[in-house]
Amino acid sequence: MGRKFGFSFSWKRASGISAAKTRLSRKIGMPLTPSGRQRAMGRAMGCALPVAVLLVIILAVIAFAWRAGF
Repeated sequence: MGRKFGFSFSWKRASGISAAKTRLSRKIGMPLTPSGRQRAMGRAMGCALPVAVLLVIILAVIAFAWRAGF
C-alpha cells in the first residue's frame, strides 16, 4: 500500500449528512453506526456483568437453603 497524495473528498461531509447524523446521535443518546451501537451494548454488558454474577450467587444460596430445609 502506497502513500496517498492530494486530497480526499467526501460528498456526505460536504452535504452536511455527517454533521446531521452526529447531532441526531448526540440528541437521542444512541449511536447510529453499527460499530457505535456494538460498543454501547458492550459497555452496558460490562456494567451488568457484576450484577449478573451477584444474582447467580444469591440464587445458588437460596436453592441450597431450600434443599437443606431452612
